[in-house]
Amino acid sequence: MIVDLLLVAFSLVLLIVGADRLVLGSASAALRLGVPALVVGLTIVAFGTSAPELVVSVEAVRSGQGDLAVGNVVGSNLFNVAVILGLTALLTPLTVDARIVRVDAPLALVAALALPFLLWNRSLSPLEGALLLAVLVAHTVLAYLKGRRDASPEDAPAPVTTHWGFDALWIVVGLGLLVTGSELLVVNAVDVARQLGVNDAVIGLTIVAAGTSMPELATSVVAALRRQGDIAVANVVGSNLFNILAILGVASLAGDLRTDGIGALDYATVVLVSLALVAMLLRRPRLGRPEGVVLLAAYAVYVALRWPAG
Repeated sequence: MIVDLLLVAFSLVLLIVGADRLVLGSASAALRLGVPALVVGLTIVAFGTSAPELVVSVEAVRSGQGDLAVGNVVGSNLFNVAVILGLTALLTPLTVDARIVRVDAPLALVAALALPFLLWNRSLSPLEGALLLAVLVAHTVLAYLKGRRDASPEDAPAPVTTHWGFDALWIVVGLGLLVTGSELLVVNAVDVARQLGVNDAVIGLTIVAAGTSMPELATSVVAALRRQGDIAVANVVGSNLFNILAILGVASLAGDLRTDGIGALDYATVVLVSLALVAMLLRRPRLGRPEGVVLLAAYAVYVALRWPAG
């Protein structure tokens, strides 16, 4: 047990460092190619911080652990909104860009609403996964085109690194650490869960989901402390879209994605939390401490209800 826990902790370190390097390299490469900063935040940075969820879920499906894969996606989306945005809103009020309020947050809600319908038969076919990936591609292309149209040359930031070779190096290093960390996390988290008598679905919905969301947590907290609320919210909203559209899409193509342990409580909670976020932002484009308390309380209630069910 002790060795398994140490390996889980080590794997989380690899995932966090790997995601950081991947985000650094990919964001710098995108900026070097002229991609607007807002689009980088909504897509590349958000997708990069979701890379741990991607590699963990794909590895879980390949290992025949569909509950862990889907639980990781559902749990990560719930953790992202309820805990990450709740915590960052407690640290400092988050003012949100109108585009996120009008377009991206409602789209993330629609994706959450689609989850129970996609998985009504407790499986996701390769065709359904391909459709999810097609929606993601269309959204990313439209975001890029709109960002290029609205951006001015004066607003374009400089690349993060000094040379494109460093961009490529960090992308490769980041991916390598993510793959290694994901394999360690899946194997040892499942071992710990089974020794504790907790099923794969619950461990995916809570421990693994929280662990793979550490890059999003770090990014959003730093953004909040730097008074960059747009980055904090865009990171979470973009990550939630990526989790459903890309991770489930790729996972369904990687193997037989079947899940029996994810239930109505899990789907209902992630939908209600996503709906609450949209309602808060539509009321006013700002998340303050009262909203943060509500989001954190919702997650605490969910964990209290769900954990004994394992």
